[in-house]
Amino acid sequence: MADVTAPGGRTVPPGGRDGSTPVDAVALDEVVTFTSELIRIDTTNRGGGDCRERPAAEYAAERLAAAGLEPTLLERTPGRTNVVARIEGTDPSAEALLVHGHLDVVPAEAADWSTHPFSGEVRDGVVWGRGAVDMKNMDAMILAVVRAWARAGVRPRRDIVIAFTADEEASAADGSGFLADEHPGLFEGCTEGISESGAFTFHAGPGLTLYPIGAGERGTAWLELTAHGRAGHGSKVNRNNAVSALAGAVARIGEHDWPVRLTPTVRAALGELARLHGLDIDAQAPDLDVDALINKLGPAAALVEPTVRNSTNPTMLDAGYKVNVIPGHATAFIDGRMMPGAEDEFQATIDRLTGPDVDWKFHHREVPLQAPVDSPTFAKLRAAVERFAPEGHVVPYCMAGGTDAKQFSRLGITGYGFAPLKLPVGFDYAAMFHGVDERVPVEALHFGVDVLDHYLRSA
Repeated sequence: MADVTAPGGRTVPPGGRDGSTPVDAVALDEVVTFTSELIRIDTTNRGGGDCRERPAAEYAAERLAAAGLEPTLLERTPGRTNVVARIEGTDPSAEALLVHGHLDVVPAEAADWSTHPFSGEVRDGVVWGRGAVDMKNMDAMILAVVRAWARAGVRPRRDIVIAFTADEEASAADGSGFLADEHPGLFEGCTEGISESGAFTFHAGPGLTLYPIGAGERGTAWLELTAHGRAGHGSKVNRNNAVSALAGAVARIGEHDWPVRLTPTVRAALGELARLHGLDIDAQAPDLDVDALINKLGPAAALVEPTVRNSTNPTMLDAGYKVNVIPGHATAFIDGRMMPGAEDEFQATIDRLTGPDVDWKFHHREVPLQAPVDSPTFAKLRAAVERFAPEGHVVPYCMAGGTDAKQFSRLGITGYGFAPLKLPVGFDYAAMFHGVDERVPVEALHFGVDVLDHYLRSA
């Protein structure tokens, strides 16, 4: 059989680029089509239950079914749909692997974008729209790989559970939390999982290309602060003013300098980055000057700086209803993040910073995560990236935010961030998350399919 031409003009030998992989021209075409079409399905999650993932879930389920799988659609709330399917491996004794991606996206204001955020437009070798990076691209990669396997008659060694989830961009209560709590049997045997976000190109300077793989997440600690005072006329002296008490607490929290708290994942990241920058520094040293090291890492500092300590950022305030009325209560919300092992310190610090006149509670809380970077799994993730990006250097990193891996960890599943993309110089990957003009290069999707296929067949 002659070579065929893939999207972008590349030739593909029969059976795949290297003659051994089932990824074919159809898969390369499908990953672009699926990304674009999923973007066109508006699954905006505005919080408070205002979202409907079902059309995207049905889209994914139809394509899984066409590949010979038996997807199950599950809902806690009507319209908030999840999809789960299992691919049986050749080794019944092997532990299963979870591969998951979420279907919802954050809001996008069309007036701010250069192209409509739900157009899914493919222009100049780029797919545009909300979800192009977070994370309908990875959903599309999963579908493309599974369907390529079906065409080639490929079965992985271990069982692979595919999950497309709802509600990741809010509390996950209708998504991975619901699945983990109410349908754990669907994930029987799963010990590890992969999802967003990792194995993307990070250009750290001339001649230094990194591929960070997620091996940890800070814990979610969204806080609700409430101050109660004496309501009254705005013209009168009031030493029991709820707004004043709340403002003081919010200011103290926002200005607090959190101490460094290093996890094994972050130490490993600092060690690798120091070595790649030619720095003779022992990242395991107990007296390591972390901030001084970060200042020497150039652009790569962005990979570790947000994850060396806890953080608290005030985000919302609510008080009063008229300028000349002192309200009886005032409320604020804080986006807090906790390092693994630093949860007790976090709570004690918030107690101190809020003081006696302001109450606080967790508005939403999820655990921090750590995954071993010296594991066979991480080694295989590294090898899959290096096979298709030999010029790159794989480094572990801890995610500043959180993913569905938190909820799946309740089932004993260790999560890694692995949604591979090969990105050109100047492409600001981090800015694509929840940003304006979110987009992904077609060639990045092709790379992702190659890497994901190779890893899943070697896992």
